[in-house]
Amino acid sequence: MELTMSHWLYGLFTLLIIVTMIFRKGVVLPTLLGTFIVAWVAKGSIISGFIAIFQANLVAAQELFSIFLIITFMLALLNSLRDLGADQRMIQPIQKMMINGHVSYFVLVGVTYVISLFFWPTPAVPLICALLVPAAVRAGLPVMAAAMAIAIAGQGMALSSDYIVQVAPSLSAKAAGINIDMVADKALLLSLITGFIAIGIAYLFIRKEIRKKGDPLNKADLENMQAPKETTKPSHVKNLTKWSKLFAVIVPLALLGVVVYMVYEKLLSGRMSGFEGGDGAAFVGGVAVILLLLATVAFGKQHALDYISTHITDGFVFAFKAMGPVIPVAGFFFLGSSDFSGSILGLEKDAPAFLFDLVQSTQEFLPQNAFLAGISILIIGIITGLDGSGFSGLPLTGALAASLQNASIDVGTLAAIGQMGSVWTGGGTIVAWSSLIAIAGFCGISVMDLVRKNFLPVIIGLVTSTVIAIFLL
Repeated sequence: MELTMSHWLYGLFTLLIIVTMIFRKGVVLPTLLGTFIVAWVAKGSIISGFIAIFQANLVAAQELFSIFLIITFMLALLNSLRDLGADQRMIQPIQKMMINGHVSYFVLVGVTYVISLFFWPTPAVPLICALLVPAAVRAGLPVMAAAMAIAIAGQGMALSSDYIVQVAPSLSAKAAGINIDMVADKALLLSLITGFIAIGIAYLFIRKEIRKKGDPLNKADLENMQAPKETTKPSHVKNLTKWSKLFAVIVPLALLGVVVYMVYEKLLSGRMSGFEGGDGAAFVGGVAVILLLLATVAFGKQHALDYISTHITDGFVFAFKAMGPVIPVAGFFFLGSSDFSGSILGLEKDAPAFLFDLVQSTQEFLPQNAFLAGISILIIGIITGLDGSGFSGLPLTGALAASLQNASIDVGTLAAIGQMGSVWTGGGTIVAWSSLIAIAGFCGISVMDLVRKNFLPVIIGLVTSTVIAIFLL
């Protein structure tokens, strides 16, 4: 496809956004301006530019609302448990495992990786953040470090290989015209190399910040999570302790039952059980709502009619306050994808793919040297991941892998490298407009700060695994 002025403008604003992020500044302003100018030039009408700003934010909000919703319901549940005092009792057994902040970091990594490998990170995040992160923080692990551990292990290491579900390697292999095993096995190895390096570097960065149990900063971190902090509602039950103990058992067992059921469905149904990704998150969210109803009724009796509205309202306020700035950023990058640009620009046919067209136009200039080809396809994978999906760029990186293979490097290795770049980026480790916002939301931290903390460990891991793949695979 011939590149137009709107393509070049889109590329210019993309570079501007990346530079702005590097300098640790807010990117909402350039994304809104970029959406307006690109749409104006693409449609040739300033009126279309005004409309596109609204449409881009609306499309982004629709796509991301499921994440806002799961944050809302899980936080509402946790707040209802706080009313009962069950939140403290619930994590007491887990605290015995997390003897200090150092151990807690690696426990979070291991648990997140295993669950995410089977069900993708989306349904894993609310479970882990609800049950394990508070215990880890009490043990002395800074909440930012906990968020990094979950993002790198789940959104990065587990999702980039997708070895169990195998959606990612299937997309890469089909586009490259090869057998899925040629991509899947190499992707698993590269994901582990990248993950171990990123997890290790992240640990080195935060190890001096890990505190002792009982440190006042631990309590401060917990207070930033899951607002409101303490209930001011009067209890309407005679034996609050009994209900507190009951729900401290019921809630973990219910969430454990969710995991067991999903594992059963996975084993029964094979590769795709229906609970991967969004469906799994919906299942977790639905269970959370029922638990919320029961906990609120147990605490407030007839007053639960008012209490539950307060919990859900508080959950929505928290989710939108923490994650709202991500919507305009996502809107700009959705404009670069043909899946969404039609809705944003009001086009029923021939929706432009500004970002992918720019990447594809570089194909004829890509080198045939093994090292340069490997690094080039990694960079292209990272760029395609900027749309916040991770998977949408895999057909492109797979096709490029087929065209760049030579005697020094095979197509399977190149496809796996491209898959690493795309999924580690868009899957949710180093772009804020991805499912990474769920982790940041549950942990009560800035998603942009989390991106900056993840950036260096992830990039070092990706470059190192790519060099290893080029020379050893």
